[in-house]
Amino acid sequence: MLYFFLAVAALLVGYAVYSKVVERAFGADECRATPACTMEDGVDYVKMDPKKIWLIQLLNIAGLGPIFGPILGALYGPAALLWIVIGSIFAGAVHDYFAGMMSVRYSGKSIPDAVGYNLGSFAKHFMNVFAVILLLLVGVVFVLGPAKLLAVKLGFGLEGDGAVATATMIWTGIIFCYYFIATVLPVDKIIGRLYPLFAVVLLIMAFGLTIMLIAKGYEFYPQGLTLENLHPKNLPMWPLMFITIACGAISGFHATQSPLMARCVPDEKCGRPIFYGAMIGEGIIALIWATLGMSFFHTPGELQAVLDNGGPAAVVDTVSMTLMGPIGGFLAIIGVVVLPITSGDTAFRSARLIIADFIKLPQKAPVKRLFIAVPLFAVGYAITLTPFAVIWRYFGFSNQLLATIVLWAGAMYLVRHGKAHWMASIPATFMTAVCATYLAYAKIGFGLSMDIAQVFGIAVAVLCAGFFLVKIRSVPVEPDAADGPGRIG
Repeated sequence: MLYFFLAVAALLVGYAVYSKVVERAFGADECRATPACTMEDGVDYVKMDPKKIWLIQLLNIAGLGPIFGPILGALYGPAALLWIVIGSIFAGAVHDYFAGMMSVRYSGKSIPDAVGYNLGSFAKHFMNVFAVILLLLVGVVFVLGPAKLLAVKLGFGLEGDGAVATATMIWTGIIFCYYFIATVLPVDKIIGRLYPLFAVVLLIMAFGLTIMLIAKGYEFYPQGLTLENLHPKNLPMWPLMFITIACGAISGFHATQSPLMARCVPDEKCGRPIFYGAMIGEGIIALIWATLGMSFFHTPGELQAVLDNGGPAAVVDTVSMTLMGPIGGFLAIIGVVVLPITSGDTAFRSARLIIADFIKLPQKAPVKRLFIAVPLFAVGYAITLTPFAVIWRYFGFSNQLLATIVLWAGAMYLVRHGKAHWMASIPATFMTAVCATYLAYAKIGFGLSMDIAQVFGIAVAVLCAGFFLVKIRSVPVEPDAADGPGRIG
């Protein structure tokens, strides 16, 4: 138990200390007007209360990410906790802060524009396509999971695979209708009103289960505080654990969500608690669920058995019902149905805004929002016809690759403003090694042996870092005042 609370304390200390270092390096200025003040349109650019924004940001970036990922990561043992703490403080929160604050500086532009401004036009065009594909995958993943669970939980006696499949299709259509409405309405109509409440439910669920785990006398980490790989299927910890635990350590999906709230922050000093702080909050939630996975089940083998018979949703249901009874069952339904839906709709909203920025189509008029949303949802529905397992494999890799690119963009931003780049370039190099090794090893990539994949991953990371260090020698230093409207073309 002491190890758990030390890990939580480390995250809080990381926020109290390191977030200020990051904020100082970026140069946040509370006297500088934000897009919410200069570009207010009543739709996407809407000034909000920072406390409300923090709750919305937490829910937007979280969903099921800091629940399902850490549950799967718990199979590797207590080493997962170390990655969550270190990853959140030095990689994930830095990534989220720069993704959000670069958007604030660039007139609320979406992440492809921020990347393109710092890494070049090729990177911008690549990110426009890559980010929209990732967001569609996220939206579809967070449709199919809740739809299937609702079909089973609320099937009212449905029997047979055909009946469940039909019910799943119906629920998919219902969720897509909600997504469409939330995507085209002004941000303060649904997201601004309901999401803070759902974020509170997410926090109550996590902290309530922790209290009950202690109250019912469960032993924390019965397998011992070892960094040894305990995975029952002997899957390699490197790089799979670093791909599996994305939300809760570092996730590229967050970079697509942060600009949504960047258009609502009242001043730049709010960026530290909203962007860096929300990631630390997600890290604590991830710690809780990884701990539940390791402590509720006595061995990784027991956890694997439940996963084999229902996936992470079955783990959430089992843990919640056992520890909190009917209340836990209700929270489990909220957790595995409402939370992914609230990330899915913001995924489609982000995709709409990225496309709007790319084709330079203002979104104040409803008809212009529909012009993008209708074909976007048609493509999204077509993707739902692809097997879920295939979608998930590509989502995991794409998610971490996006995070890597954003970190490199953050490093270049610091160079362009005469600041030390190490706080972004070091985690960027590490994540480059993770992604390159995974691409070389995984079946969706080259399918090489682990020994060769590791050499490949390290070599790619070293080459990228070397190229960056050479490139920055010719990058001119620009004053902060150079950032602003009109700088991104």
